[in-house]
Amino acid sequence: MAPENKLTHNACLKVKPEPHRPRKTLSDGLGLKLKVSCTSKLWRFDYTHEGKQKSLSLGKFPEVSLAEARELRDKARRQLRDGRDPVRARQDEKRKAPENTFRELSAQWLSRGEWSQGHLRTIEQRLDKHILPYVGDMPVSEVTTPLVREVLKRIEDRGTIETAHRVKYIIGQICRFAASQGLSDNDPTTLLRDALKVSQARTFPSITDPIKLGAMLRAIDVYTGSFVVKTALQLLPMVFVRSGELRGARWDEIDLGQSMWAIPAHRMKLPKNGPHKVPLSVQAVQLLRELHPLTGSEVLVFPSTVSKGKSISENTLNAALVRLDISRDEHVPHGFRHTASTLLNEQRYDSDLIEIQLHHGTEGIRGIYNKAEYIELRKKMMQEWSDYLEKLKTGAKVLQLPKFQSTQ
Repeated sequence: MAPENKLTHNACLKVKPEPHRPRKTLSDGLGLKLKVSCTSKLWRFDYTHEGKQKSLSLGKFPEVSLAEARELRDKARRQLRDGRDPVRARQDEKRKAPENTFRELSAQWLSRGEWSQGHLRTIEQRLDKHILPYVGDMPVSEVTTPLVREVLKRIEDRGTIETAHRVKYIIGQICRFAASQGLSDNDPTTLLRDALKVSQARTFPSITDPIKLGAMLRAIDVYTGSFVVKTALQLLPMVFVRSGELRGARWDEIDLGQSMWAIPAHRMKLPKNGPHKVPLSVQAVQLLRELHPLTGSEVLVFPSTVSKGKSISENTLNAALVRLDISRDEHVPHGFRHTASTLLNEQRYDSDLIEIQLHHGTEGIRGIYNKAEYIELRKKMMQEWSDYLEKLKTGAKVLQLPKFQSTQ
C-alpha cells in the first residue's frame, strides 16, 4: 500500500476555503489531516480506540502550524500507545486547569444565577465559611463523595444540621453546573441523600388560633405609630409574602386597577421560580390607596424615615408588634405566612394553591392547572382569606372559612 503523501507548509497555505465548493481533506499521514471547508482549515487527528473510530480537533491553520499539528498528533499517538483515549485525556487536562477549580466554578455558578441580595449573601457566607477552605483550590472533577462527606460532617458535628443540608445543596448545584460544562462527570452529593441527620424544620413564632389572631388584627388596627408601619402590618396578613418582600415593595410593581402585585424574580428568595404574582383583595387595595398619597411619589411603598432610599426594616416591624404587647416568642412578621398556611390547609383549601401563593414552588400545580386557571383560583382564595380576617377582627365567631370550590 502506497504511503500517504506528506504535507508542506506551502501546500497548506495554497489550498483555499471556497464557498459553495465541496470540502477537501489533505492528509499528512499517521492520522493527521487538514479539513478544508468553505470557511476554514482545521487540523484533525483520526484514530481508533477500543474498536471505535474517533477524531481529535487540533486547532485551526495557520494559528496552529503544520509542525505544531504534528507534535500534537505525536502526543496523541503516545497516549494511545499507553492505552489512553486522547479525547478523554484532553478532557481530564481541561478539568485540572487552574481556571476549573471548585472556587472558580462556584464564582461562575453564582454569576449566572438570579438571586435576591439577602440570599446571595447567605450563599457567599456558606461558601467562604464551610466549603471553599476545604475544596476551593481543587479541580472540580476531584471533589469526590468522601470529600464532601467530610465537609458536611464538620458542620454536622457542630450541631447545625440545617446548615449541613444547605451546604450539601450548594455543592451539588455547583457540581451539576460543572458537569453541564463538561468539567465533571457527576454530582458527588447524590450518594449522600440519606447520609445527614434529618433537620428540624425552622418555624417562626406565629399565632394560628383564630380568636387570638382576631385580637392581634384589632391591636394592629389601633397602632398609633407610623402610618407606613401600621399599613405594612395590616397588609402583611392578607398577602402572606415574606416580610422582606413586602418591605421592599415598589409602587411600579403594583397595579391597583387590576388588583395585582407582580414581584420581580430578583426580589424573591427563589428567583428560579420566576416573578411572583400576588392577587390583591379588595381590602388590600383599599389599604394601598390610603397609603398612596403619603408615599406614592417615592419609589418604595414602605420607605424608611431614617435611611433615605431604603425601606423600613424588619426590626421596625418587630418593634411595632412588641409595642402592641405581642412578644417575639408569640408572633413575628414572617409568622403571618405560617398563620395563613396553617388555617387555609385546615380548611381544606387546595394545598397546591397555597404553596404557589407562598412561592414555595410550582412543580405540583403545573400538572393540575394552567397559568390562567390558578391565577383565578388564587384571586378567589385571597379574597376569601381577607374576608375571613375581617370577620375575625369584628370578634365574630367565624372559625370556618368558606368551603372552597376548586374548578378541577
